[in-house]
Amino acid sequence: MPFEDRSVIKQKLEFVRLASAKGANVSVLCQRFGIGRTCGHKLLSRYRIEGEAGLVEQSRRPRSSPARSAPEVEAAALAVRMAHPAWGGRKIARVLAREGIGTPAASTVTGILRRNGIELGTSGGGAQPFIRFEHAAPNDLWQMDFKGHVALRCGRLHPLTVLDDHSRFSVALSACADQTTAAVKARLVTAFRRYGLPWRIATDNGPPWGDGGRNDFTLLTVWLIETGIAVSHSRPCHPQTLGKDERFHRSLKAEALQGPPFADLAKAQDAFDQWRHVYNAQRPHDALDGGVPLDRYWASLRPYRETVEPFEYAKGDLIRRVQQHGFVSILGRTMRLCRAFTGKSVAFRPTATDGVFDAWFRHQKIETIDLNVVAR
Repeated sequence: MPFEDRSVIKQKLEFVRLASAKGANVSVLCQRFGIGRTCGHKLLSRYRIEGEAGLVEQSRRPRSSPARSAPEVEAAALAVRMAHPAWGGRKIARVLAREGIGTPAASTVTGILRRNGIELGTSGGGAQPFIRFEHAAPNDLWQMDFKGHVALRCGRLHPLTVLDDHSRFSVALSACADQTTAAVKARLVTAFRRYGLPWRIATDNGPPWGDGGRNDFTLLTVWLIETGIAVSHSRPCHPQTLGKDERFHRSLKAEALQGPPFADLAKAQDAFDQWRHVYNAQRPHDALDGGVPLDRYWASLRPYRETVEPFEYAKGDLIRRVQQHGFVSILGRTMRLCRAFTGKSVAFRPTATDGVFDAWFRHQKIETIDLNVVAR
């Protein structure tokens, strides 16, 4: 949407940070943010010269004050802590350094907090060493999940979270009334129009992106494949497969869900929008060496198409149309693939083994079929 509401500065900041990224297409970003190219290039020029101060009209306050006194540093540290009660000394120290408010050590800030009677929590058992895997570039993989149920004054909401694997950038944080295909699809379309398409989206095995059983495909995942996105599911009972999104959920709970219940979905979404901006653009991230996700994220160059584009299978594929309830016939055998593919054309691609085929829907492999064990 255009820069016209109370989140104007946040939208400007996200725009210029994305437009400053390697390989960014400024014209496309202007279109996605709903602003003219002249306005977009003007904002980008001011940001490059003056930093964030250039995004605020009639504001030219210096960002750096190296001669801050100890009382000023202490006051600033306490102010950051008051705004973000879940942050400890390390995050606050990085924020102060980034804002030019001295360069206190994390231990110094921790001492300030304790001296002022602020109790600091623990990490809950200490760090657990493990091998961290990270995709090489933004939009290689997005992780998507619901964060359970959150109480409202009357009823409950379902936070939908979408996280970029490489940068930890929060692509979407939506207060949903339910966990339906329609709810998820609407939020994803909004994200796709703003940030473009990822190459792959990873989810767990529950609805609406899995049926929790043998079939990993639903109407939602079939739509994602038609959009041009590969879909993968975590292994059952292995939530660490979506570890970054699970960690995001813990931060969301600690920093945005500790107060009284939200009055309604609109109030919850307002709070989510505020916290998402802090998370993406202000909150230091340990896994990013103290940086913020917006510093590592850039928008995808793959645009979202409003209509499904035609797809051509490879020469030699056996093309079949999936019938009612997901049944399909090939070489005199009838089998069931998945109800979600009803009415779609799938391809059976021969393998090196006689009678064994890989079943494909567009670019996505569905499963391997051995006709030698399928009854006629």
